[in-house]
Order: sequence, then structure tokens, then C-alpha cells
Amino acid sequence: MADDDPIFLRNTWYVAAWNHELIDGKKLARTILEKPIVLYRGASGRVVALDDRCCHRAAPLSMGRVEGDDIRCMYHGMKFAADGKCIQIPGQDAIPAKLGVRSYPVVERYNLIFIWTGDPEKADPKLVLDYPPLADPKWRGLPGYMHYKANWLLIVDNLSDFAHLAFVHTNTLGGSEEYAYKTKPVAIEKLDDGFRVERWHMNAEPPPYHKKVIANKTDAIDRRNIGRMYIPGIFTLDTTFAPAGQGVEKGVQVPGTRQYRNAQFMTPETRSSTHFFWNYLHDFDIDNPNIALSLRHSLEEGFNEDKDIIEAQQKVFDADPNYQLLAIGADAPLTYFRWLFAKKVEAERAAVTTAKSAA
Repeated sequence: MADDDPIFLRNTWYVAAWNHELIDGKKLARTILEKPIVLYRGASGRVVALDDRCCHRAAPLSMGRVEGDDIRCMYHGMKFAADGKCIQIPGQDAIPAKLGVRSYPVVERYNLIFIWTGDPEKADPKLVLDYPPLADPKWRGLPGYMHYKANWLLIVDNLSDFAHLAFVHTNTLGGSEEYAYKTKPVAIEKLDDGFRVERWHMNAEPPPYHKKVIANKTDAIDRRNIGRMYIPGIFTLDTTFAPAGQGVEKGVQVPGTRQYRNAQFMTPETRSSTHFFWNYLHDFDIDNPNIALSLRHSLEEGFNEDKDIIEAQQKVFDADPNYQLLAIGADAPLTYFRWLFAKKVEAERAAVTTAKSAA
């Protein structure tokens, strides 16, 4: 598949794995943006990402053997360095310079492995999303992973629309259908790298997942969600639950306030499947591991509710790729995101075309 395929944005960082997926010398075979890639941690501690196919006979390197920071194909024994160059051919002294596989820049941060599949010269680690709660000991959570049989933009659409909480997640994350009727965004900001949406739900019953981890399960709360969606598909959600009617919306520090921080990373596997990485963090009773476990179970339950609908949507589009969608008011953030994403993809394709013409 060409690197200028119009469906993907390549010159950006994507999450390839949680770092715990590479423990004990494990080699992880994972398709990312329709490219088969093998990831492993070498003896030096360095994470390596290479094309998962030997340049000789296309045997998967993920079936090979890690030797130091290198990897050996176990079909004919060719060994590749971390930069992808072939450095040994059993029984052959001369190694042609062209023999090798592609190596991908990686950054390890927040217990995540980020990968860059575009122009390696543009792979600036400073462009990795900065989300401090993922590294702050004041916050605790458990990492999660799910696989969707759906295009990642359908997941972006879902996360861009808070109104669906009321209907898809009535008994899990939403709490009641009134959330859709009584709440409206108080702010929608269109930004150069995505959007920000703020939404309040005042004097409401706590949603089921929150009730499970607090003592006062019946007291009304004032609820704020601040969602931030970043290109190419990273979502953060800052949630506050405060005792109702005590002025949290005016900036008052209300005793008994509970906060959550949610980071979600959507990485295209193919144009119709997605890797979904997430962590849901809390800032209270962090010495109690059961809270993080309960929240993870609740989020998994909620995400599976999303997954059922999103994968069903994908089947509709597979059956009729030209089906035209009609927008409603709640679609403003996702409509803007898709426009912005398409604009950035087109700019990237134009740059590739210009570079090819100049070559």
C-alpha cells in the first residue's frame, strides 16, 4: 500500500502497544496503518520496530529470535540490526547493501510505545501528546486495550458526541436519558489540532460506574465533562463530580469532589479495523486498588456497548460505501474533526507528490 494513501495521516505519532506487551522478551506482531510490524525490546532496553517480513522470502520476523538488540529470521538465519540493516547471512560473507527491512522511529512514554510510520526525518519526539496525569503519581488507573472491527474515525465520531451517553450507556456510563435532553455543550472550541468540548449536567443522579466507587451513592452531583480530541485520533476526557448546588461551576473548591482523567488512543490497523488503547484514572482513594479495577470493568462494559454499535455501523458501510449521512446539531465537533483531518491528509499527500516530482 502506498504511503500517500488518502485514508491515513502518516506524519504523526500513533500508539503501537502498551509497554507491558513487550515483557519477557516477547515479540509483538501488530498491523499498523496496514503495515505488518514487529515490536520487541532489545537487550539494551531499547524498543525496536521493524517491518514484520524478511526481505529474503517474506517470512515474518515476529517468528524469529531476538539476539541482543537484533533479530534473526528463523527461515534462513539472516540477522537484522535495530536499524533494519541485514548484518549477517549464514554461509555468505558479502552482504549486499540493499538487504534490509524498514525500521520505524519509536518513543516510549506514559507506559505506551508510540510509532511514526511517515517520513522518519519528521519524527520529532516533542510531537508526542503531553498528558501529565498518565505519569502523575496522584492519579491511578489500569491500562486497557480493545480491538474494533471498524474504521477508527467511527470511534472518533462516537467519542465526539457526548449525547450518546444517555442512550448507549444508560445503565453504565451515562446514568439516564435525561443527560441528552437537559445538557448542552457550554463551549465548543475548534482548534488547529482538533477540538475541545465542555458539557455540564447539574443536580443529577450519579452514573452507575461512579456509584460503585463512592460511599454516598444517592446524593445528587454536578457533573462536568471536558473532552479534547486531537488529530489523528487521541481523546482525553477530564471529568468532575461534585456535590450538587455548591458552586463547582463557579470555580468553588467543593469538599467531596471526585475527579477522573481518561486518555484514549485510536490507531488504525486497517481502513476497517482499529487498535484502541485507554486508561481511566482517578484522584481519590488511590491506595485502594479495587477502585481502579472497578473503573476498568465499568469502562470495558461501556466500551463494549459502543463497540456493538460501531461495528454494526461498519457493516452498513461495507455493504453500501456510498451511503450518505445526514448531520444534526450534536455533530458539530465530529464534522469539524473530519474536515480538519481531511485537510491535513491532503496537505501531506501534496507534499509527497511535490517531493517525488523534485526527485
